[in-house]
Amino acid sequence: KEKMIFNKERVGLASLCTEGSSISCSRIEIRTVNESQHIKVDAVTHSYPSTTISCIEKSAQLMEDFLELAKENTKKDLETCGILGASLKKNRFYVTTLIIPKQECTSSSCQASNEEEVFTIQNEHSLFPVGWIHTHPTQSCFMSSVDLHTHYSYQVMVPEAFAIVMAPTDSSRFLLLFTSLLSYGIFRLTEPGGMTVLKECQEEGFHPHEETSDGSSIYEHCNNVYKNSNLRFEIFDLR
Repeated sequence: KEKMIFNKERVGLASLCTEGSSISCSRIEIRTVNESQHIKVDAVTHSYPSTTISCIEKSAQLMEDFLELAKENTKKDLETCGILGASLKKNRFYVTTLIIPKQECTSSSCQASNEEEVFTIQNEHSLFPVGWIHTHPTQSCFMSSVDLHTHYSYQVMVPEAFAIVMAPTDSSRFLLLFTSLLSYGIFRLTEPGGMTVLKECQEEGFHPHEETSDGSSIYEHCNNVYKNSNLRFEIFDLR
């Protein structure tokens, strides 16, 4: 089994990423033990969205419910992913659906399968695919190169698309429980910088990315996603 070793300068801060935070995460170096391969994970900074996009509201309970659904996989050090569907009203997105697709999971990746089942639900409920959510059961909170490519496919369709990364076993999560902070981050690719880099990248698996032409980060924290305690959502677990 391939094991990932992290050499972190300030990566501990990455696990504290929350909506409205002002934390920046340093570049992380990953070494794959089996292949002795060094991989650079791109840095993320907290800033205003790099382009004008619509606001998105999600249920305050969505992430906790997702962690409960992912609990068995988390115990086995396996990632879990879900797809977020939203309705659009008056230029504002409302996340009303969490779809857990059939999936192939490892400790560092998660690939949805039987995607036609997901498309059927989206079509029947007139949903926009505004993003996705997944766990890092053995790692901290950041977007890997594989995550960035996955997210590109969402954001190229819906510019507002966002990715939620949750690190349920990150030790900093338990240190912060009494302050009601969770170890998670809500991210998007920068535009045009990050989107251009991902569009032109043909690599697969874990790999380094080119720098953006304007020197900006490849991805950033979202400032357009808000919690709504009154927003209800439906769960479709297709596994």
